[in-house]
Amino acid sequence: MSIRSLILFATALITAASPSVASAKEGDLTIVHVYTGWRKAESFRRISEYLDGKENTGGEAVLRTHPDQRGGFYFLVRTTNPGAARAIKANLEIITTANAQPVTYVFRPELKPGDTVFHLGLTGPDWPDPKINPVAWRLTLLDADGHILATEKSYLWEKPAAK
Repeated sequence: MSIRSLILFATALITAASPSVASAKEGDLTIVHVYTGWRKAESFRRISEYLDGKENTGGEAVLRTHPDQRGGFYFLVRTTNPGAARAIKANLEIITTANAQPVTYVFRPELKPGDTVFHLGLTGPDWPDPKINPVAWRLTLLDADGHILATEKSYLWEKPAAK
């Protein structure tokens, strides 16, 4: 990946994202940022992969709807977990111009104590066009019992409250 492509990708992530800190009580899991954007398959390739043939994610979890296909629309999620390591369920709901009803994708990331970064990728036939962006999205993180730990959504997910 060239420096120019990397800079364009980073700019697109920052521009397309709606980063914010999700509201939480002290001691709760917090979604710090969610950045969105298309990533080419090549953007995941590192030098070590040429040597051993295995994808090197740099310690970050990369979860894809089609694990054998890397190119797609990604949600880069940064969380802060004050508790012990734990497995969670991540429900990612997407509204697109092709489908006004939300489509839900389920991922199962592992959260480490402290900060965790993970990538949720809609790949292969789930997001075939790099020029399309979601109209709206919502990410909900749930514990093993289905209780909501944290949630974050795009600006257009719901109608603003009347003033």
